[in-house]
Amino acid sequence: MSDFEQVIQECKQKLEYIANDNSVPRNIRRSANEVLETLSKGKEPLFLRTSSSISILEDISNDPNIPVHTRTLIWDVASQLETIPVDE
Repeated sequence: MSDFEQVIQECKQKLEYIANDNSVPRNIRRSANEVLETLSKGKEPLFLRTSSSISILEDISNDPNIPVHTRTLIWDVASQLETIPVDE
């Protein structure tokens, strides 16, 4: 498993946690599932999957209803995804 695949797996675990956390508003959980689906599309180039995911994560991190612990997790996932180079 490459380092980038490892990063994707760690991000998926955090997103699954968010998606299954009932203290998180439904729209945020839905967006976390959307990011999970995007990251799982193996046929798309990695940089497209990560850039689309980062965009969604940035949108939901600005939601005023998001719990602080969830916002921190989302920032963590986004910054991990940003470590994946565009030219991969």
